Amino acid sequence: MNSVLLAPLAFGDVLSIVNNFLLMLGGIAALMVGINMMGSNLEKAAGRHMRRLMAKATKNRFLGVATGAAVTALVTSSGATTVMIVGFVNVGLMTLTQAVSVIMGANIGTTVTAFITAISTTGGGIQAVAIFAFFAFVGVLMNMFGNKDIIKHIGLIFAGLGLIFIGMNTMSRSMATLLDESSNPAIAGAVKDLFAAIGGEGGELSWQIPVLFVLGALLTGLVQSSAAVTAIVMSLASTGVVDMQFAIFVILGTNLGTCAVALLSSLGTSVNARRAAFVHFSFNLIGGIIFIIPLSFATVSGALVSFLQSFIPNIAIQIAVFHMFFNVVTTVILLPFQKYLVKLAEFVVRDKKGSSKGGEEDETLDMRLLKTPAIAIGQARKQIIKMGKLAFSNYKLSLDMLLSGDLGQLNAFAEREKHINEYNHYINSFLVKLTLEPLSQLDEKKLSSFYHVTSDLERIGDYAENIVEYAQTAVKDKITFTDHAVEEIREMDLHLTELYKNVEMTFEAINLNYMPIIDREEQATDDLCVQMQQSHLRRLNENRCTPEAGAVFLQLALNMERIGDHMKNIANSVKDYAPHTK
Repeated sequence: MNSVLLAPLAFGDVLSIVNNFLLMLGGIAALMVGINMMGSNLEKAAGRHMRRLMAKATKNRFLGVATGAAVTALVTSSGATTVMIVGFVNVGLMTLTQAVSVIMGANIGTTVTAFITAISTTGGGIQAVAIFAFFAFVGVLMNMFGNKDIIKHIGLIFAGLGLIFIGMNTMSRSMATLLDESSNPAIAGAVKDLFAAIGGEGGELSWQIPVLFVLGALLTGLVQSSAAVTAIVMSLASTGVVDMQFAIFVILGTNLGTCAVALLSSLGTSVNARRAAFVHFSFNLIGGIIFIIPLSFATVSGALVSFLQSFIPNIAIQIAVFHMFFNVVTTVILLPFQKYLVKLAEFVVRDKKGSSKGGEEDETLDMRLLKTPAIAIGQARKQIIKMGKLAFSNYKLSLDMLLSGDLGQLNAFAEREKHINEYNHYINSFLVKLTLEPLSQLDEKKLSSFYHVTSDLERIGDYAENIVEYAQTAVKDKITFTDHAVEEIREMDLHLTELYKNVEMTFEAINLNYMPIIDREEQATDDLCVQMQQSHLRRLNENRCTPEAGAVFLQLALNMERIGDHMKNIANSVKDYAPHTK
């Protein structure tokens, strides 16, 4: 151990060490905040495009890789993308086989962050950090004075990118000062001796290789950011504390460590979602083994380092290039074995006894999707459509019981009504959580619409309950309708059925082209309600119906007309955010 450790430290030296250590932590914090800020605002600015990218991932494995790389480059975190994919698999947006290629692409996309970090260490002339610090300033001004959401999001993207460079620069400078032998000989000597003991600074690597690999994985799992650990390794390498051979094995470990987030996020999900997380883990583990075995030989690792050094003078950029090389080569090797990775995941993560084939479960609103609001809103829409189908089918069931006088479906009706109430509570609970996430102006409009739509659907369910009560009264008091009254009820039902069909298409496709039909059918229900009231009075005056039958008939007409009103409300809510159509 270096003898300088035995010398007492002066008060000024202690202050210098503390100051530089705090600055280093602040640099790491700025780096991570910048990564999150840039990624989240890119997602907000391009949420709809990201959803389209994910849809394209279902086409073939190569598009899947490209999609995973593109989305991860946007959100600047393979962990975040993989958590998103776990959520997609969990809710049925993506099959396990489709997810494999997207996960591989995510590992390639995450290397973009490493390149951004590496560039921030370059100097000479006007440094990159100075240029991007100016970007951060411009971004803050855009966010403060921009009058459109897209301008504010772009401003925060610039600010996040600037913070990445500022954080990396602060961390590198403080670490360089902290580890400078002339400024802090005690700390510099201790750290260099420590890394030399496990193979750094030109030391021979043998048994230390798995230690470095596990060290990279553990540190990444703890801070939940491979970018932060990669940045630390780059800083150490740039200050000469560790060499490239040391860095290689830590970087291999960071790729495995980034799986921790996805593995944790898969707890409590469907079988296939857990398998998707395992695929991410197995991909990085197998890739790490493929690289560790040949690189364990000093001649191989030395040749690789010499090759990188021959055309890349900056060691931080060498690390970024190796990071990308590892992920691209691993993807090329394992992509043809996609189905075998799926089979391995199916073997390791077994179906529970009694579960359905393939481990598929009912679609649910996965809370993991909250971090990608554009996707979360799309899933909420799907669940609202399901709630609408339940509400309308219960209306049809209630009318059938009234007209047939057969109450045998009462239990089925009650069970469905219970599901409608559960859907309402469960969807609104999800929407409340979604409001806490940063949303674009368009997504805010959709969210506001969804609250009204679930309320309208619940009211349709309530009117269906009223009709069931009329059916029970009719059976109890032996009330019957005239043939003409039944014809009017069925005619009203035909208009409501046509109205529901077009409202559902309008809401699902966000397409206002169906509005003329909706307006026409809703007006028809209003007109028919008035007609039914007039017809009832005529039949009553002619003694062709009883007052008891008339009371039920009038209430039924009003309830059916109000169901039509709530359906039109749903269609009208789409106008707030639908694109203008001819």
